[in-house]
Amino acid sequence: MIKDETNAVLEHVAANLKRLRAQNQMSQQMLADKSGISRRMVAALENGNSNISLAKLSQLAAVLGASFAHIVSPYDNEGKTKRNVLTWRGEKSGSEAFLSCSFSAENQVELWMWSIAPGDKYQAESDPEGWYEMVHIIEGSLTLVFAHETQILSAGESVVYSSSQPYSYHNETNEMLRFVRNVVG
Repeated sequence: MIKDETNAVLEHVAANLKRLRAQNQMSQQMLADKSGISRRMVAALENGNSNISLAKLSQLAAVLGASFAHIVSPYDNEGKTKRNVLTWRGEKSGSEAFLSCSFSAENQVELWMWSIAPGDKYQAESDPEGWYEMVHIIEGSLTLVFAHETQILSAGESVVYSSSQPYSYHNETNEMLRFVRNVVG
């Protein structure tokens, strides 16, 4: 089932990239040049043969004039994005992230629900300058690691930080970690 869900996300990414690239009348090379992502990676994504970081998908979305949600989500018959889309799965059973909803205002705003199993982690890439994350711990303990600082957050605690820096989420406990993540850019 895990492999099937992961393949479904890759299928949505592939179909959406092709559709959005065609709507923007861009070749794979043009998309690669404008996004800073190799043409080989763009081609592999469009064939459903490659996985890519969430930050790089956001770069592609920006170039295509779409939201991150439009890149990873299946569409219903009316062309609306569906909610609670699986977008990341860790190495350990139970580690996953679902994009709950997203909207574009003056800024991009995303709401995420995360679960990270004991001993698992997620390594993020830096977002563009001016992007922030708000994290609220629902259950367990999150070790949030930055280049020069580590914060440990327990259930009920929240934090806001600039995501235009490398960071990672770690569950260093023996309990499941669940948290809400808002991204504002």
